[in-house]
Amino acid sequence: MPELKLLLDGLAFPESARWHDGRLWFCHWIEQQIVAVDAAGKAEFFEAPVERLMGWSIDWLPDGRMLVTGDKLRCYEPDGSITVLSEQGANEIVVDARGNIYLNGADFDFAGGEPPVPGWIKLVTPDGQVRQVAGDIDFPNGMVLTPDGRTLVIAESFAGRLTAFDVDPDGGLSNRRVYAENLGPDGIVLDAEGAIWSQTGDEGVVRVAAGGEILERIDLPENRAPFSLTLADFDGPTLCVLTAEWRMNESIADNLGRLTSGLRTGQVHTIPVAVPPVAR
Repeated sequence: MPELKLLLDGLAFPESARWHDGRLWFCHWIEQQIVAVDAAGKAEFFEAPVERLMGWSIDWLPDGRMLVTGDKLRCYEPDGSITVLSEQGANEIVVDARGNIYLNGADFDFAGGEPPVPGWIKLVTPDGQVRQVAGDIDFPNGMVLTPDGRTLVIAESFAGRLTAFDVDPDGGLSNRRVYAENLGPDGIVLDAEGAIWSQTGDEGVVRVAAGGEILERIDLPENRAPFSLTLADFDGPTLCVLTAEWRMNESIADNLGRLTSGLRTGQVHTIPVAVPPVAR
């Protein structure tokens, strides 16, 4: 297995990795930026129109407009303006080929230490209608859609599992089932063979098949937690791993406190892999 390569360093809290238009994009939490970086590590920083330090994400509509979640669902228009598509706040997002937008979240203050409550997945249709399509999600995080648009998989972080749903013709979700468990999933990514790269809950990431078989594992340095993953094409299939310092023997509150204190321990790592990203 090739070794991890450091692509970018000195970040606050990199999250929500995406491969788009030849570059790696991610959300720079705490600094309120969106970042695009090429294979050489040359980064471009954009101010993010959000009112949350953490818990927001990005994706693109089929027509190329970028969406940003957070306190609301916002859209970058071709003229450079930013519009509000929905007042619905959310954490993660994924968009299908028809322009259906899936958002997830949970209505409690995780960073503030509030007791957790079950989360949800909501659908925003192209005409702007919002409805809940799944509930009882145990801390919802990353989501992926299969290329045919028929299956959605979500990371349930507190349950340590990936959960799959069938996507109905009207965009609703049904036939809930376990895709894989005994993990520590956060931001996840689907590859062209239908396997998912996920976090393990420690300093590692794995490529896992439907049913839970671990196909590959990559270990990270001690106290370096992977928060988001995506697959890129940097002169070949490349796994991008977004990390920050996280001490497994300390509380969530202490770790989050360090991240928001001004320490810049965030990094982006890359490693060549065999299977490319899903074509979009």
